[in-house]
Amino acid sequence: ISFSFRTSVTSAKVSVNGVHLHYQQTGEGEHAVLLLPGMLGSGETDFTPQLKNLSKKLFTVVAWDPRGYGHSRPPDRDFPVDFFERDAKDAVDLMKTLKFKKVSLLGWSDGGITALFAAAKYPSYINKMVIWGANAYVTEEDERIYQGIRDVSKWSEKTRKPLEALYGYDYLAKTCEKWVDGIGQFKHLPDGNICRHLLPLVQCPTLIVHGEKDPLVPRFHADFIHEHVKGSRLHLMPEGKHNLHLRFANEFNKLAEDFLQ
Repeated sequence: ISFSFRTSVTSAKVSVNGVHLHYQQTGEGEHAVLLLPGMLGSGETDFTPQLKNLSKKLFTVVAWDPRGYGHSRPPDRDFPVDFFERDAKDAVDLMKTLKFKKVSLLGWSDGGITALFAAAKYPSYINKMVIWGANAYVTEEDERIYQGIRDVSKWSEKTRKPLEALYGYDYLAKTCEKWVDGIGQFKHLPDGNICRHLLPLVQCPTLIVHGEKDPLVPRFHADFIHEHVKGSRLHLMPEGKHNLHLRFANEFNKLAEDFLQ
């Protein structure tokens, strides 16, 4: 009985900051870990191998759907210029609502940026952090990459299908365009700044993982974060692309577990 309890994943919704946030939870370890998904992401689309295989004994793992994403709808997703800050507050308040005293963060892509905001703004609440596919600012090169993914009809079927199943084509297409405009806002700020000013405020042990074949986030972004988050470690995966935690799930999970322990 206890074994089946340990491996099961519960799904629930809880009211946080005026929205009903959906999350999945598994494991019964001392160490609370929050998984933060990327653009258009959710626990189920972004973190299945982590929910399944991160140690249930060591960790209590929560994967959340940020407001407007996954099953945290309504409201529809929007992108005010402070959307990362808003997600960081939602994420921390979710975990506090669930009565966790402290939490470690595993943030992918946009979720990695959200994790950086959370670690900088709520330092006493964040234990450790692993981020991958994140960037602290937006360059011309990034803007070109984003324009290249603006039209979801041009995505590979493999990438599009799970998100289309979750959202329906129209919401997916519309929200992706909104995201490209939302992230584009930062290009007009000094130095294309998203969170470079916050990096020196991060106090928790931080592991930055980068896939050297990531087509969406160039290597210089990982280097910049590594350079400006004091004491951080950078781990490169030569064959890794943007979704290295899915494609090389076992290797990634072991890396994360070793770092979190």
